[in-house]
Order: sequence, then structure tokens, then C-alpha cells
Amino acid sequence: MISRVMSAELAEHAGRRVTIAGWVHRRRQLKSVSFLVVRDRTGLSQVVAGRDLPGEESVVRVTGTVMASAQAPGGAELVEPEIEVLSEPGAPPPFELYRPVVPAALPTVLDHAPVALRHPLLRAPLEISAASVAGFRETLDRLGFTEIHTPKIVGSATESGANVFGIDYFGRPAYLAQSPQFYKQAMVGVFERVYEVGPVFRAEPHDTVRHLAQYTSLDAELGFVAGHRDVMAVVREAMAGMLESVRQRAASAVSLLGATLPGVPAEIPAVHFTEAQRMTSSDEPDLSPAQERWLSEWAMREHGSEFLFVTGYPMAKRPFYTHPDPARPGHSNGFDLLFRGMELVTGGQRLHRYEDYLAALAERGEPVEPYEGYLQAFRYGMPPHGGFALGLERWTARLTGAANIRQTTAFPRDLHRLSP
Repeated sequence: MISRVMSAELAEHAGRRVTIAGWVHRRRQLKSVSFLVVRDRTGLSQVVAGRDLPGEESVVRVTGTVMASAQAPGGAELVEPEIEVLSEPGAPPPFELYRPVVPAALPTVLDHAPVALRHPLLRAPLEISAASVAGFRETLDRLGFTEIHTPKIVGSATESGANVFGIDYFGRPAYLAQSPQFYKQAMVGVFERVYEVGPVFRAEPHDTVRHLAQYTSLDAELGFVAGHRDVMAVVREAMAGMLESVRQRAASAVSLLGATLPGVPAEIPAVHFTEAQRMTSSDEPDLSPAQERWLSEWAMREHGSEFLFVTGYPMAKRPFYTHPDPARPGHSNGFDLLFRGMELVTGGQRLHRYEDYLAALAERGEPVEPYEGYLQAFRYGMPPHGGFALGLERWTARLTGAANIRQTTAFPRDLHRLSP
């Protein structure tokens, strides 16, 4: 492995001669002394240097003696340095990356993402995102789930009501997958409990701060459930595990952004859709963004929870594979999880009997043929099961307080953006 000390570890090596490496974050030239601030993946290191300093964003390797310094980042700095320039930038960055705030508008940031994301404030949400995924995986692994990887090119556009992106697949029409739903249900018949972290594609012409054409979906599906509340219990565990991972793995990013991490109640409060309608004086078959915000405020006020389940959505607003509520005709064993005023998770219990799928498709006037591959699993016996999906970028935006989901996405794809 490379013999190198990271910035976060520098103070532990006081009095020793060590090597660091990274990018020149900032040059500070004073009358009697000059400083070079070097940025690596763990933070910043200060180097007491001579007058001839490499330019900002130059990649350098620096060998020097570690000295304690209360004024330096991390409480230590390098003195008597030997500086080797590994590469130099061909042009200045679009804005000064050492500024404590980002001195550029979002379009400029997105246009220059490969360099703009080096800014600590722009990188921090991506650190939180990565920690969240790690926590999701750790939690579901602990609960006996198996990670799967399913196709993102499919032969028919049958997964949901969303529009799809068509592609030419060796002269045949094909589509980018809207979700791994059908595959993860099939894999319940193999592993009983499965999850996936991967991209999904929605060709919806939304131009809002909460929608993307491609996003990362955290999906899970589990067999042998008694109902949708068993699925909700796993959602609760996933939320707690993701947050604990963020606390452990991305504490500095959380601090830098001034984000507040929520607590997860031992049991997340839940209201039935009909009760949500009554509370918000609505008779619509779905919740509007304003109603989601009102319900979240109610949950915080009445239960001290930033999370709220809404259960029992009308069957008309749920996919055909959703299990109906036996006790409430017209309603489903489906749910959404609201977090800080926005729908974050959608899930529920699924149908599991082959004949029920045939009846559900017939009721909606859908032909069976496009679903033949999907229905194979149910023809050969499937347990009662259910699952959920969570949008990673939306989660990170809610967690960090980002006003626009694009601020939590490295290279967003939306109605207008296809590069970089």
C-alpha cells in the first residue's frame, strides 16, 4: 500500500517526518512566511512552505516534519517540506474552492461537477449518501437479507405507471427499468429476503426540485409476512441503521453542513389514509405535497416524530400487484413513509397467488401476455410477501436540508441535463 499519512491523522505523528498527498486547496503568502493547505479525502493539512508555491488544485506529494500548531487544521502542520508536484491544472476552477461557502449558482456547479464537487460543502452530501447506503446494507444483512443485482434493460414497459425510456436493443425495442420490483419479488422465491441498491429510470417530464429522470433506489422485499406492518417494521430498522451509519461514518460532513439527524421512534406513528383525508379536509385519492407537509408537522407536534407512515392508500392509486385490505374494500395493504414533509418510502404487501394476479390484471383490463415472465414465480408457489423502495437522493436532501435534490446528486439526469 502507498506509504502516506492522511490529514485527519496528522496530529498523531507529531515530531515525525511523514508524507502527505492531495490537492493544493489554498495558497497563503504572507510577508515572512507562506502556507500551503493540502486537501485529501479526510480533510485539510497545513504546510509551512517557501515562496515558490504550486497553484491551487495542483496535485502534490509533500514530505515534512509534523509540528503541533493550534492555528493549523487538525492542530498540526508540516514544516521543512519537500514538495513534489504530480500534476498541474490546465485552467483555474470555475470558482474558488477554498471559500467557506460556495460562490456559484447551482447551474454553474452542475455544469462543472467534476471539479465543483471537490468543494467540501458540495462533497459532504455525497459522503452522507454513501454512509446511508452502507447502513442500509449492514442493517438488511443483519436481518438475513441477500443482496441481488437485477437487469436495468427490460423487454416490456409493465413495471409501473411511470413513462419509460425506450432503447434499441440489437434491433429490438427495449426499455430502461423503472424499478427492480418484478425481479425482487421473483427472488423472494429464491432467497426469501432480498435487497438491491441500483439506478432506476423514469421518463416523466417533471421539472421540479424533487424529481430526477435517473435516481438510486434502495429496494427490499421479504417473504412470509403476516401483512404490510411486517414490512413497515423492516423500514423502521433500515431508517435507524442508515442514520447510525451516517453518525459513525459521516460525522464531519453532518457537522460541516449543520445538519440535524432525526431520532427514529421504536415504533413510527401511523395513520390510515382515510384518517389523513379527514385531518387534511381532502377527498382526493392521493396526498398532495402540501398535505404531506401538514401531516409531517402533525406527527412532530403530536408524536415527536419526524417520520410518519400513511397506510391503506386506495387500490386505484396502487400498482395491480398490491394486496388489498381484506377489512376495507377499495383500500390496500400499502403504505408511504413521510419524512420532514415529503414522501420518502413507498411499500406494501403484494399479491402472492397466481390466480389473484390473473384476476387483478383482468380487473384493470390488462393483457396477461406482457407479464408472463413475471408471473412464472407465482405459478410455482410464492409465500405472502411485501417490500419497499426508498429514493436515496431524496433521503439525502431531506437529511441535509438541501432545497434541490440535484444538490445531493453527483451528476443529475433530469428533463434538461444529460452531461457532464
